[in-house]
Amino acid sequence: MALPPPPEREVLTVLGVILKQGAVRTCCLPRCILGEPEGGEKRRLALEMAIGEVLPSWVLLLLLQLPSIQTVILSMPFQTAKQCTKREYFDISRMVCRPCGADQQSSSDGTSCVCLPGYKLVSNNGGPFIKCKKCPAIYSAVTQDGWSCIRCPPGAIVDNHGKCQCPMGYILAGIQSPRAQMTHWSCNLPPAIQQLSPLERHLNGPPLKEAQCELCYDTAPSFSTPDFSAKLCIRCHETFINTTNSCDCQSNILTGGLCFRAHPKTLTTTVVTNIIYRENLKISSAWFASNLKASAIACLRFANLTACQALGNMCVMMMNSINIAALPNDACGLFQTIFKSTVHLGIIHTRMELQFIIAKYNAQGYFLDWEKVTGGTLQLCPDTVTKLKAAYIFGITYQQQCTFLVSKLLSDYGDIQFYDLYMLYKGEDGEDKLHPIAVRNLNFQYNGHFVNQGNTENNWRFTRRIFLVDTLSGREINLKNEPKVIRVANSIKIRVNLVPNTLQGNIFPPTLIVSYKSIKIQDPDQQSVAISFSVEYEMDLSASYQNTETILKFLLFYAGDLANAFFVILFGTGLYWLIFFKGQRIVSVFLPTPSQEGHFIACVISAFVLKFLQLLHQLGIQLTMDIFFIDWERPKGKIIKSVAGGGDIKTAPAPVSIWRTYFVANEWNNIQTIRKTNPIFQIIAVIFFLKVVGFENLTSMDPYSQLKRTAESDVVPSSRILRFGMASTIWLTIGLIQIVFCTAIYERFIEDRISQFIDVCSVSNISVMIFSHRCFGYYIHGRSVHGHADTNMEEMNLNLKREAENLCSQRGLIPNTDIETFEIFITNKIREKYDKIREPLHWRNESDRLLNQTSDLFERRMKAYNTTNKFLASFIDHNPDCYMLTKQIFLGTPKAIRDMDYIVQDKLLLEQLIGMELHEPIDKTIFYNDEKLSFTEVLYYGNESTLLTFDTLFFCIVDLATQSFIFAAFLTYIQQKVFCIENKVIQFIRLAVGRKNLVAKTLVDERFLL
Repeated sequence: MALPPPPEREVLTVLGVILKQGAVRTCCLPRCILGEPEGGEKRRLALEMAIGEVLPSWVLLLLLQLPSIQTVILSMPFQTAKQCTKREYFDISRMVCRPCGADQQSSSDGTSCVCLPGYKLVSNNGGPFIKCKKCPAIYSAVTQDGWSCIRCPPGAIVDNHGKCQCPMGYILAGIQSPRAQMTHWSCNLPPAIQQLSPLERHLNGPPLKEAQCELCYDTAPSFSTPDFSAKLCIRCHETFINTTNSCDCQSNILTGGLCFRAHPKTLTTTVVTNIIYRENLKISSAWFASNLKASAIACLRFANLTACQALGNMCVMMMNSINIAALPNDACGLFQTIFKSTVHLGIIHTRMELQFIIAKYNAQGYFLDWEKVTGGTLQLCPDTVTKLKAAYIFGITYQQQCTFLVSKLLSDYGDIQFYDLYMLYKGEDGEDKLHPIAVRNLNFQYNGHFVNQGNTENNWRFTRRIFLVDTLSGREINLKNEPKVIRVANSIKIRVNLVPNTLQGNIFPPTLIVSYKSIKIQDPDQQSVAISFSVEYEMDLSASYQNTETILKFLLFYAGDLANAFFVILFGTGLYWLIFFKGQRIVSVFLPTPSQEGHFIACVISAFVLKFLQLLHQLGIQLTMDIFFIDWERPKGKIIKSVAGGGDIKTAPAPVSIWRTYFVANEWNNIQTIRKTNPIFQIIAVIFFLKVVGFENLTSMDPYSQLKRTAESDVVPSSRILRFGMASTIWLTIGLIQIVFCTAIYERFIEDRISQFIDVCSVSNISVMIFSHRCFGYYIHGRSVHGHADTNMEEMNLNLKREAENLCSQRGLIPNTDIETFEIFITNKIREKYDKIREPLHWRNESDRLLNQTSDLFERRMKAYNTTNKFLASFIDHNPDCYMLTKQIFLGTPKAIRDMDYIVQDKLLLEQLIGMELHEPIDKTIFYNDEKLSFTEVLYYGNESTLLTFDTLFFCIVDLATQSFIFAAFLTYIQQKVFCIENKVIQFIRLAVGRKNLVAKTLVDERFLL
């Protein structure tokens, strides 16, 4: 196909390709330059003409045949349709404003040209170019389609668009068919019968010379009135017919296109249509003027649901504000007046899932649809679907912020929608149920006060309905006008509160907190508003703040860790100066100055104080823990005894010996203060190396390493940093050697008192239940595999022989296992039952003083001991007797009975590494297999590292204060005696208080503790 020659132009520009005399040139931004810089404006005009006129024809084909042409970017000015004048249109292909032709103006949307009023179309091929011709004076109007000139009938006028407008009550029509002319109410017939010809034309198509106006009959039986376009007769609203039996409201109340009787006056006759957005910003809303009164009357008199919804929407536009001192003639006042006369529905709070759904309404009050809240339903800020959906995942604290241009809000939210938010959840019957979400509007005013902005919850007023963007209420005079003020939900926050002490993840019904910002429209393209959306999860921390015990324990645990950190740094610092200062051959390092040394001493004191607090905390746990010895022995046969006060004789189970329990209690009492190190040997060895071997001489403030004291060294003072480094190094070294010897040699080949205690429990048929904390503790399973332990020597030896030869089952809690020690994590229900049984032991009331208190206390102790033993034994044994006992004592429910069970499992690797349990027992107690004998943590044996560090710091700090290793060793020995070791002369704290606690918790008579 031959191409037509291009127009004779110097430059041809096609889609960014610049051709000049057959050559290809590149274009550089921001301005395209060809050849010399002169003549830039001329070339720009040439580019515009080339794009507009050459592009549609042969250049597209040229591009297909020029693959080697380089593509460049052509810059152009940024324009919008709003920037075009009335005599220009916006070219959507070039994105610029272009002038309309003669006798033309821009269309309503600004993207094309239309004829001026009084001009008819002559040519219109669908492109941007049309041709118009002025109508003669005798036919001054234009037809509705714009292609013909016409004369308006008498009584009609020419509107601003140059078209005929019939008088009120008339419609513009064509020539009716004979069938339609048979009746004067034909305009109310169905379209198939009405058979109207096209407007302003004959039935066969030619245009009329004069337009026709037809009267809509407003009386019976047609009751017709012109529609909004005045082109069709429609039935008038039912309120007109009911009030006046016609479509004329006459002297009654005409408002919002509805007609109401003037009497009786159920509402105020005047309504407030002004909206106060903020101080000095008041708008007389055209929407309120048109619809407020009509909606209120229709809602009250006819219970019109749509009208009630529209009235509620207008109240939401006013931020639900109420002024009880003023006349209730605004939207919220009218709504409250009507609401008080309607039925109030109750609300039931229950446990729900975090899934929201909204009911959508338009401004007129019509229900639109249900919509699940996902993604950007309530979020104005754009983002990916995944991120937007993350807001509604339960437990995720979510926050999103962005800045919106006002012009985009006006274009995207031209139609206001109102939302009622609900939570969707499954009821107990499995059916979907809704719970309304309360809205806390921060712009709500009650008697002129923003009550929802304060922190006083009793003053808060909750509402239900919200909107995102209000571009309707801020329009004045005419609803077609642009709004002068808009309201935007600039902050939306969903707050979810956790039910206190819940173990099932129960939550209270969430609340929605919304804040609106009023924006006065000035320059929409430059104005912007900050918008945020967030989801918060909260719980009531008041109980935690009041629980000083919890806070104190946290500080004490933290004190121990901080003391360890201090000690490691101080030990490293002292060892550093000891090695590098005393080991240097050429002097290159000096000791710190006395002021710097003072900082070091302050850190040592801090570490000692923190470690002392940790030791007191551990002592407190050990001296207040709950412990009970479970006796598995059962009676052997029955005995016959006589009833006191009579001659009757009856049988009773043979009593079980208590000596085995006393024996185990004494063994436990003896191992409470055993350690892996020998304190006396520790002190003697340290003094030996410091004073006899001469390591003390290495602490002098000279750079020479000599173990023997010389005349020169006598006049050289000791460095406190070096003394700390030397003393702590020797003390820790000897202590670690003792720990390794005790663990690897002594306990393996000579005596292991901890393992012996476990064997004693198994032989004695006694288990030990220890609660170091309220719901956490340890269990030593000592149930005998032989069934009985209260036997003679021969049977005892025979049982031990059978066990050594594997002729009986293993000792473990789980069949075919030998694990006897466990860490236990009990449920709160178990602990409550345990405390309930032992509660009588703590009774101290006035009535006890009038009775034999000794006898009463003894009876209560016996009853509490027997009940506790039976309860714990049945619990460990999965015995139904435990459940029956629970029902008898606590009237337990089936759910409470299920809480009495437990499971046995191994700890996860992560749990073992961090020393913390990651699973909380909810329905069942958890027994963790424990082969490391963690129950020794309630003894001194399991806290050797803490004791060794404390002894080291105590020894060092006394030496730093007195500069005497001998005196420091003496005080350390006294300290160990007071806190650790048995002695018949001094009443030692640990052993004495430990005995008292053992007696109180196990109910063993103190007189039998040796």
